[in-house]
Parts: sequence; C-alpha cells; structure tokens
Amino acid sequence: MSRLLIECTYVFEHPEVNSGIQRVVRNVIRELPAASGAQECIPVAMRGGKLYRVLSLKPLPTKRWDLMSLRVRLEQIANVFWLRHRTLERRQPFADSKIARGLLYVACRLTAFAFLSIPLRLCNRLVNVDQIPQRCVPLQHQPGDQLVLLDSSWHDDFFPLAEQLKRDGVGIVSVIYDLIPLTHPQFCDAGLVRVFNRWFDWIARTADGYIAISATIRDQVHAEMLRRVGREQVAERWFDYFQLGSELDQCNEHSRIDPDLTQLFKQRAPVFLMVSTIEPRKNHGFLIDAFERVWANGSQARLCIAGRIGWKCEALIERIRRHPELNRRLFMFNSLNDNSLEYAYSKSTALVFPSYVEGFGLPLVEAMQRGLPAMGSDIPVFREIGGEFMAYFDLDDPQSLADLVIQQERTGVFPAARSVDEWRWLTWRDASKQLIERIVRQQQQAPAALEMNDACSP
Repeated sequence: MSRLLIECTYVFEHPEVNSGIQRVVRNVIRELPAASGAQECIPVAMRGGKLYRVLSLKPLPTKRWDLMSLRVRLEQIANVFWLRHRTLERRQPFADSKIARGLLYVACRLTAFAFLSIPLRLCNRLVNVDQIPQRCVPLQHQPGDQLVLLDSSWHDDFFPLAEQLKRDGVGIVSVIYDLIPLTHPQFCDAGLVRVFNRWFDWIARTADGYIAISATIRDQVHAEMLRRVGREQVAERWFDYFQLGSELDQCNEHSRIDPDLTQLFKQRAPVFLMVSTIEPRKNHGFLIDAFERVWANGSQARLCIAGRIGWKCEALIERIRRHPELNRRLFMFNSLNDNSLEYAYSKSTALVFPSYVEGFGLPLVEAMQRGLPAMGSDIPVFREIGGEFMAYFDLDDPQSLADLVIQQERTGVFPAARSVDEWRWLTWRDASKQLIERIVRQQQQAPAALEMNDACSP
C-alpha cells in the first residue's frame, strides 16, 4: 500500500485561521478518502525537524481558558492597532515631521510590546505546550511515501527535513495556489516576495511534481519552471491541477448571524456582495469607484464589503470609514463567521469580484453554488471557472461594472449568457478525491515517462 503524506503544518498550528488557503487545507484534510488496498492518505505536520501524524486539526475541548480564541483576538487587536498607527502617521503633526513620526513609532512599539507582543508570545507558548502534543503522534516515513505539500509551506523553514525525506526515498509533490508574489509583487509585502521567491527556488529543485488549483496556474507554473531550471529538468517533472470545493465548513448551530448584517437585508434595495481579504490585489478601490457612478445615476443599490483587514490598505480603509454613504449604501464587515457569510450569500443580489489576479477565486464558487450570480473581472482564471455563467467587466473602466449593476437593477435579469441555476460545481469531498486521484495517476505514469525519456536519450 502506497502512502500519501498530506502536509498541513500551518493549519495544524493555527486552526482558527479561516482565509483562503487555510480553508482549502482544512476541507481537503477533512474529506481525504479512506484507506484502501491501493493507498492510504495520512495528514502530517512537520515540526522541529520531525514528522508527525496529525490526529486532529481542531483544537481539543478544554475546561481551561480557550487559548486559541484568545490568540486570535490578540492578533486581531494587533492588526487594528498598527493600522491605526499607519493612519495616524499621515495626519498632522506627524505627516510633516520626521521627529514626530519617530516618537509616535517608539510610543506605539513600546505599547504593542507590553500589551500585545508579550501576551501573544505567552499564549503561543501555552498553546504549544498544552494542546499541540495531544493532537499528533510521531510518524516514521518509508521509502516510496509521497509527501504532498498542501499547506502554505513557504511560511515554514522545514526544507532540511523535506530534503532528508527525499534522500530516504520519499517523493515530493507541491501544491501551488498561485504565483502572485512572483508575477505581481506590487500587491505583496516585500518580505513575502523574498520568502516566496526563495521557496519557489527550493521547490523547483526539490519537487517531483506540481499540482495547481486551476489550469491557469498549472500553465504559469510550467512556464516559470522552464525559465528557472530549463527544459531538460522540466521534462523530468509532472504538472497537473485540481479544483476546489464550495461548502462553508465552519457553519454551526451555535454561531449567530451578525445582527447588523441581518438589519442590512431587511431593506428591499438590492445588495451587491464582495467577499475577500481587504488588500490591494482585490481591487476594492475600483469597486467603490464603480458604485459611486451607480449611486450618481440615482440607484439605491447597496455595496456590502465582507472580509478581514489585510495589508497595504490604510488609505482604502480611511476612504471607506469617511465615505458619505457608509452605513447607508456602503457597508463593511470585517469579522463575519461562516453562518453570517452563508446568510449573506443567500440574501444578496449578486457577488462582485474585481480582483486583479487570482489563483482560483473561491468566493465565486461559494456564491454560484448557492445560486448567487457573480460579476467578475475579465481575467483568465475567472473565465476558466465561470464560463458563460458569469458576467465580466473591464478592469480599466469602472463604468463597465457600473453598467452591469444598473442593467440588473433595472431589468431584474442577470447579464450573463447562461443562468447560474444551470451551474454545478464540486463539493469538498469531490475536490479532495480529485486531488488524490490525479497525484496517484501522475505517480503511475511517471515511471513510464522517465523510461521513454531514457530510451530516447543518445
């Protein structure tokens, strides 16, 4: 029996995080196919230079303090704290005085260290001591195992362990979500660009195969590999893709729907929903530009922005908070749970997604699978996912989105070639099964391909 070791280190250590990659990892792990006579799928974490079988991605029930929730709350407070610091820097007297800005930074740094950094470090240490050892057990690898790097492995320095596993006969498969830090570095933190570039150099030398989350990204990875390592080495690797599921797995009967969100949908005017982390790549500024044109046309349509506050968005957040339509025709929610998100999908008129670049576009399938039509930027991966069921707009022209919104509001007909009612997508069980089947298929085909290459060599 062959074994697929499905790596989920970051989600194992941060089970409370619910952004795109973490949602994928959690759902794929939860829906892994049961062991059969052919293969066994084992969730694993790589910690301290050792390999562990993951017994539970979820935090264990405890009668003591909920340390995971406390850590999440502290991290949220820290993000808001530094966002306010960056906003304050642009105001008087700090904007015109380097000395004033320096004093502000020192004061904020000392405050954050005392009231945020120290509690966070203590909380992380207690979580590691109290919870993590009970949720995993050591695992001995075997020759012939395949280590599938499913999680955001560029965040962790476990290269030496993975290289040792490969020397011991373990194959390496890399799941690629996107190449945005390489292709669009202007949208990313400079530190992430450096880390991701180093990671991709490593994965280009180390992995035996690459499986992306869309055909668009698979082709980009193939092209980047040709550029980095050359045609001869690329011919020795395999490239494939799988598609993501659509369920919101953290809905539960104990979580309440945000009352402000409920109030929003009590009014009759249409609601256009945007779901994503707030950061430059998602292009929220374009969205507001378009809806300002919609409102100038006399429309009562409302724009609802749902997503946590990310990076490089201080000016945008300030624009939203000072907007004259805030809480009238413009709304923002930064901490919706899955129950609230499910409610928003069910009540909205359409999803709007003006992103510059994506690896997949998970909110699109989440919305459309629930019968909510979607308007998206005209980029290749959205065409791949939405086909004729989506409406597309030009990222160089906010009026193109405004026209779609006005058209739908006036006619009541969504401006796409085909109805979303005819659209069907994968469940997370389908997605997890597809991932495993395509890896296994590539593993079975690889020996034959390598033998053919050898036979053709002079």
